[in-house]
Amino acid sequence: MNGRTVIERFPAGGPRGSWPAEEFAHARRLEGLPAEVVMDLATDMFLVIVRGDGGGGDVAA
Repeated sequence: MNGRTVIERFPAGGPRGSWPAEEFAHARRLEGLPAEVVMDLATDMFLVIVRGDGGGGDVAA
């Protein structure tokens, strides 16, 4: 385990000018959750994560 919890996944090939992962993370930060976006190159997905034990979801590998 690396101490990150994935709270949502978004495909990297979204519509031009659309940033759904960033928008989702921003909304979670407004709720007080320290969400951030990382890229999973193996699956070509943007992951919205929380470091440590802050939030539900599955743990990233």
